[in-house]
Amino acid sequence: MLIDARDSTLLVVDVQGKLVPAIAGWQPLLDHVIWLIRVARKLEIQVLACEQYPQGLGPTHPAVAAELPPDCVASKLHFSAVAGACHGLDQTGGSGQVVVCGMETHVCVLQTVIELLAAGKQVFVVEEAVGSRRDSDKALALARMRDAGASIVSREMVAFEWLRRADSAVFREVSKTFLR
Repeated sequence: MLIDARDSTLLVVDVQGKLVPAIAGWQPLLDHVIWLIRVARKLEIQVLACEQYPQGLGPTHPAVAAELPPDCVASKLHFSAVAGACHGLDQTGGSGQVVVCGMETHVCVLQTVIELLAAGKQVFVVEEAVGSRRDSDKALALARMRDAGASIVSREMVAFEWLRRADSAVFREVSKTFLR
């Protein structure tokens, strides 16, 4: 199945200021998350975000927060955004597809993805836009999510599938701005 711009949401999981510096390869990960948000917003794809225990881990990283739409961040205490009832992800309805990025891959991202799949969603995890403190934890989590039915994708796969065609002004604009 391809990612359908008309039926997908981008979910940014726990990219929080105090956690970011502890993540392996955090700067490229941060850049990729921001890139995904910008492309999604340009294509008018819904963007949602969540924060794990912000009193302890702080708010969403300022560089990411600056790109998010107003009022799209929900706080949670559960590791899973679904169990935490963020944005009604625990209910039926909404987008049938969820593109996921964020941290930590083996904790909050993994639990969110597993529960989104159990809720019948098609889930796409952006490999270069998720991270953990240890690369081995990230690798194990990606394998487990793939085994559970999630598609592991690249950010360009997401963008090209959202775009679907090359013969539009929006494609030319996205291509010129994001696909260099």
